[in-house]
Amino acid sequence: MEILWIIIGALGGAVCVGLFFRGKEKRLLRKLQAMIDAAAEGCGEINTMDESMMSLVENSLRQFLQRSQLAEKRTEEQKEKIQSLISDISHQSVTPISNISLYTQLLEEEDKRGAYREEISSIKEQVEKLSFFIDSMVKSSRLETGALAVQPKENQVEELIDGALQQVLPLAKEKGIQVTAAQTGARADFDMKWTMEALFNILDNAVKYTPKGGSVTIGVLVYSMFVRIDVADTGVGIAEEEHGQIFSRFYRSQAVHDEKGVGIGLYLAREILSLQGGYIKLTSALGKGSCFSLFLPKQENVSEL
Repeated sequence: MEILWIIIGALGGAVCVGLFFRGKEKRLLRKLQAMIDAAAEGCGEINTMDESMMSLVENSLRQFLQRSQLAEKRTEEQKEKIQSLISDISHQSVTPISNISLYTQLLEEEDKRGAYREEISSIKEQVEKLSFFIDSMVKSSRLETGALAVQPKENQVEELIDGALQQVLPLAKEKGIQVTAAQTGARADFDMKWTMEALFNILDNAVKYTPKGGSVTIGVLVYSMFVRIDVADTGVGIAEEEHGQIFSRFYRSQAVHDEKGVGIGLYLAREILSLQGGYIKLTSALGKGSCFSLFLPKQENVSEL
């Protein structure tokens, strides 16, 4: 009988010890979960801990989260510095570029015999390229740092297409390129100003890299969650191995290396659509033209995000 009570006491003690450690483990897990939740919200705090085995695990996690928060803070600081630097460059460049443009215009008026026609044309081209480059860099930087946010709302897709078309039609007419756009009553959720710039960049490339006498076609397809705008051209096309690079900043295809451009238009277009929950797809083969498909979210899709 005495042995039985000893066994019962031992079992009871084991159960108590098990419950104690189980309770301690649960408390630790709750602490760790609370730390992770706090870190996710960017408000992790430092508490004094003892040096038990479990607290070592907790302290290790705390140190990791603190380092992550510090790295994120430094990244944000670097972004702000870059934004400030680009803004300074833009501001300081305005007057010199304007002066160069003015003096070039005066030189052109004085050169009545056209002796310096080529040189003047080259200067004007480079000034336009520099101005466009700086403007694009400022837009890119502001989008990336969140200093310039898009404001999507429900808009008519046809109004978007018409606005972008008006900007590229003069160049298309000059090159004898036929541009056709399908009529549509589709509506989607997007920022009109910035999305028009994204579409213009796609159309501008299509006209720029399509030979004289070619064509550019704009089509619209409506899906349950997106409205798709296709910009198809009969231009030089893009090799398959370049498809993964074509949206990178400053990347220019070897096939159009000698043409005007700085390689930032497609990058900006992708960033603008991405910020609104949309995206761009490319279908192209070298020598067979290209088709860029812009997917704009519909209002019911955006409300679910």
